[in-house]
Amino acid sequence: MTNKGFAKPKPGGARLLSYELVSQVNRGGAFANLRLPELLDESDLDQRDRAFATELSYGTLRMQGKHDYAISKKIDRSFLELDEKILDLLRIGTHQIFEMRVPIHAAVGETVEVARLVAGESKGSYVNALLRSIAADLHIYEELESDPDIADIEKIAIIYSHPVWIINAYFDQLKDWDAVKKLLAINNLPVAPHIVAWPGKSSVDEILAIGGSKLGLGSYSVLSNHLPNQYPAIKDKRAGVQDMGSQLISEIFFATRDAASKDWLDLCAGPGGKAALLNNLLAQNFPDAHFTANEPAAHRAELVARVVPKEKIVSFDGRDHLAFGKKFDRILIDAPCTGLGALRRRPEARWRRSLSDLKELIPLQRDLIDSAYEMLNPGGIIGFATCSPLLAETRGQVLDAKYRHKDLEILDISNFSPAGATGVGEDGTMQLWTHVEGSDSMFLALLRKPE
Repeated sequence: MTNKGFAKPKPGGARLLSYELVSQVNRGGAFANLRLPELLDESDLDQRDRAFATELSYGTLRMQGKHDYAISKKIDRSFLELDEKILDLLRIGTHQIFEMRVPIHAAVGETVEVARLVAGESKGSYVNALLRSIAADLHIYEELESDPDIADIEKIAIIYSHPVWIINAYFDQLKDWDAVKKLLAINNLPVAPHIVAWPGKSSVDEILAIGGSKLGLGSYSVLSNHLPNQYPAIKDKRAGVQDMGSQLISEIFFATRDAASKDWLDLCAGPGGKAALLNNLLAQNFPDAHFTANEPAAHRAELVARVVPKEKIVSFDGRDHLAFGKKFDRILIDAPCTGLGALRRRPEARWRRSLSDLKELIPLQRDLIDSAYEMLNPGGIIGFATCSPLLAETRGQVLDAKYRHKDLEILDISNFSPAGATGVGEDGTMQLWTHVEGSDSMFLALLRKPE
């Protein structure tokens, strides 16, 4: 009689793929949104298993902070001593137990099969024992919430699976713990892709004919109910995938046009979403305008070239205004930032960013604004945008820019936005919030140089 313990492992393809993605993201620095489509294309999974793998892997990456608490209560050693493969396997198994409609026996048994294949029999047995122990303690998080020895902020960080510093940064802006919790909760929910119908190349009606619903922000935005490649306009590069908040940024900036605004620059164009919409808006409505998309990083410039004509793309250091050799009437700065406004779409970002990142990002953002100011014609407008709600990357940068360039005027975005006063504060800048508008938490300020 064959000993079952030595039978050949037979892991399901969806769980094995999920493990590969989680491992490559956590251990190899991969980006989930880029690597997952590649793994799916290389697989022979059917549609149902593809959906399962996506939910499991993205969900695990989002919620692994929460899962680590349950794991920590059961392991017999510190996290630092835990084998990396075992840790990721435990996270995947724990996610199925607590966050998915998977029977416990399947969550444990199927994860153990993956463990036996990728980590060996002995480690598979260890994963089996730990997952069974976790599954036998389903009230662990209720007990956490009633534990008087754990600070409230730590409880929020564990339950909502966000680092404490991000939670505090949200509260600094929102000043309301209920609102913070709503934002944290929505960051943990999957969201269908938002589609942008590029004007002159496709239409909202064409996208809706395939499937989906019109989104509230952005004139060209659709919430998809199909995979992106099932839309002919996307396959033909007549439409793109872009959050409606990002679409709104381009629309608002385009709306600042006047007869004198001939030269337009996207200073940080990669990966190309805002540049593509802005370029098509100009081509369709203002054909005499000249549009330039700048992206210094070669791999990101290649992405821009997929959606913007190559002859309109340059690759300069955006901080070196002399490299451009000319002045512009409109300059969009979609500045490199922490990206804390798009955590629901970037599941690993919350674990990769830290406050120390601001030490590099804040000076870079400041230098980009200064460079744009030098390149801006009198009467010109800078659009400063970040995918972040952090004060240091938003209103703080605007106030700092006005201190250095006292002639800059902050324009009221309500006068230019197709969404009116949505997200617009008393100072005229716009801060969107995922839990309010349903978009990424985008920021935009319009800064005008006097004539």
